[in-house]
Amino acid sequence: MLNAKPLSLSIHRRLLPVCVSLALFGALPAMGQQSAMPSVQSSQQHQFNLAAGTLAGGLNSLARQAGLTVSVDSSLVAGKRVTAVSGQLTAQQALNALLSGTGLTGQIDGTVILITQLPESGKMTLDPLSVTAQGYAAQLNSPSEGTGSYNVPGPMNTATRLGLSVRETPQSVTVVTRQVIDDMGLESITEVVNATNGVNAKSFDSSRSGFSARGFAIDNLQIDGVPTTWATGWSAGESQTDTLLYDRVEVVRGATGLIAGAGNPSAAINLIRKRADSDVFTGQVTLSGGSWDRYQGALDLSSPLNESGTVRGRVVGSYLNQHSYTDLLKNEKSVLYGTLAVDLTADTLLNVGASYQDNNPSGSTWGGLPIWFSDGTRTDWDRSKTTAADWSRWATAQTNYFANIEHLFDSGLRVYGAYSKSINDADLALLFLSGAPDKQTGEGLRASPAWYEVKREQENLDLYMSMPFDAAGQSHDLTLGVLHSEQDFKSDNRQRPDPVAPGNFFTWDGSYAEPEWGAQSRYTTQSTKQTGVYAVTRLTLDDPLKLILGARVSNWTTNGMKWNGDLYGYEHKQVVSPYAGLTYDINDTYSTYVSYTDIFNPQDYQDRNGNHLDPLEGSNYEAGIKADYLNGRINASLALYRIEQDNLAQPDGDNLIPGTINQAYFGAQGTTSNGFEIELSGALTENWNMMVGWSQFKAEDARGAAVNTRFPRQTATLFTTYRMDDLTLGGGINWEGSNYTFANNPLGQREKLKQASYSLVNLMAKYQINPAMSLQLNINNVFDKTYYSQIGFSNQFAYGAPRNAMLTLKYDF
Repeated sequence: MLNAKPLSLSIHRRLLPVCVSLALFGALPAMGQQSAMPSVQSSQQHQFNLAAGTLAGGLNSLARQAGLTVSVDSSLVAGKRVTAVSGQLTAQQALNALLSGTGLTGQIDGTVILITQLPESGKMTLDPLSVTAQGYAAQLNSPSEGTGSYNVPGPMNTATRLGLSVRETPQSVTVVTRQVIDDMGLESITEVVNATNGVNAKSFDSSRSGFSARGFAIDNLQIDGVPTTWATGWSAGESQTDTLLYDRVEVVRGATGLIAGAGNPSAAINLIRKRADSDVFTGQVTLSGGSWDRYQGALDLSSPLNESGTVRGRVVGSYLNQHSYTDLLKNEKSVLYGTLAVDLTADTLLNVGASYQDNNPSGSTWGGLPIWFSDGTRTDWDRSKTTAADWSRWATAQTNYFANIEHLFDSGLRVYGAYSKSINDADLALLFLSGAPDKQTGEGLRASPAWYEVKREQENLDLYMSMPFDAAGQSHDLTLGVLHSEQDFKSDNRQRPDPVAPGNFFTWDGSYAEPEWGAQSRYTTQSTKQTGVYAVTRLTLDDPLKLILGARVSNWTTNGMKWNGDLYGYEHKQVVSPYAGLTYDINDTYSTYVSYTDIFNPQDYQDRNGNHLDPLEGSNYEAGIKADYLNGRINASLALYRIEQDNLAQPDGDNLIPGTINQAYFGAQGTTSNGFEIELSGALTENWNMMVGWSQFKAEDARGAAVNTRFPRQTATLFTTYRMDDLTLGGGINWEGSNYTFANNPLGQREKLKQASYSLVNLMAKYQINPAMSLQLNINNVFDKTYYSQIGFSNQFAYGAPRNAMLTLKYDF
């Protein structure tokens, strides 16, 4: 393995965090020489998962998984690509399978993999080896589960569908692996977002969170690459999605319109499902308990369903019962997931499955606590204070069905087809308290009880083909695809009598009488269809230089009915979203890239006249440098970006949408966001894992006025674990800079509402009782920092969680 040269850049003194991290870049190779992974004996079988891609990447993955190093002339492997290899193999068998068809041969000499050219007349005889469709499935899935890794060296399809590694993707990428999720005890997608570099989550109330990146909202979640959009006001559990069902979360920052279609230039959050990929019976039982009477049990079982292992199944389920630091609030959550994988042939894989998540809370809040007293002075409530009634609920149910099939031809052509359907239901019986209480009597708030029933159904069809091809003496890749989705949304409400005043808020205990609800009627509807056809190719201009070119043509149609019965509709036809990226491998360790894409996003925001805003449009530019250290065990990256756009929705002062209590917006013109992100993740030694990142941006309109100030401009994340025999200790810090908004106090005076910068410290300890059983303790917000999870939403604020702990017992079999 060649030692990498340290990275040397001249950087302005204001970018101190970048300088510190770049110092780590240069130091890492030296660190790696001090502690090597124990090697797998060449005659000993080992579970290998080598993804399809470049031969250089495959050799690095094999070396990492076997604890070996590679000795090879880089000219021998340049431009060569390999198919996936997976299974219980010796290191030599895995190497032979990887090199099949490349014209190269290899042998393992001690701890070194030696690669040489086959003589022209030479023929290599391989040990008998069967690589099944389960191994081929690694091209799509590359599971992180069971690897113990904080990064995924295999391919990912979130950005381009070209099956590129993190290093090969010309955008800023973070992969939150299963090991990270388990070590940090991340239960929901909201917790994953808050633990991920460059993205941020803010809670509006007990059941809704909004996500952002680079100064803009993230308005969809992807599941296996298929986006699902939702409106925060009609949230049906999307931000509470349980991580138990997923192998990893891929986050690609910036615009991702090539695959996702319409969207903001913020980030794509792609949830990759767990697969039925085990050819032996295996499972895990988890029991946990924690603060505020939190108790949970979970079961995860995988097994072959026939003797040959060509049919495999997996079942995942859990039940959670918990209270909260907020008065009255408690929740029951049930999760169930089942999936089958069938090897129809050695080169054809079928996956089918379904999942269900039910959130059944009581004491749900709608909005937050009053910011002001009636005299204009600020309030200071206990963190346990609530505005909920004892009968209020934000109950949601999420059901997903999916089926996908893929086939690999001898030529390397891969075809993939998938159908999925999601159904999100919400039963909302809520109480909204607004206004400003009297400082002495606690009187003066207004009560607005409401009952809504929400249903959102989305069907998706995802088809694409990928193939390698040769031209001008070089190897290239091409992907063609189409993605069609149809989403139907409807909300109903019930009539209610005139509400009574809530009384003294100082003595509020939620015992507000539930109204006698009247007849149910349709409130709003919306139907959206989106079809996108795309093509993207990666051209090898020279061995180290790759050009990615692509474009998507989108058709978008939306029709609906407003709360007052008015009909509306808009459509956008033949919208072209180009994508371009250029990557250059400086050496075996470092590469650099530039990329460009357009932005297009129809908006649900309405102005003070009730009209929908024009689509958001603009351009996204990005440049960066990436590095792989220690045979791919560590990924590091630095990204610089600029976003230019028009029609960005901004709050229009205190103006409301006519006939509602909802904020009106206007479209800001000439908006720009400039910033950078730096990140490092992986295993520094065999026993030491780390994720660390810094992100900052500046977003303003054409007049130089800051926009989206509710999103923090700077964030930092750090989490690390170190294993000492049977004991693993870990900890981290999440830091975010200040954010603010403006609102009128009860005296009509404009005030700045600000959350100062703050840090949350988290700790964990895990003890491996025996090879099958472990006990883990997680403590969050160790120093019990008081902070706001959001401020300014409807002139209210909400507190973040105080110090809390969770103890988890796991048994693997």
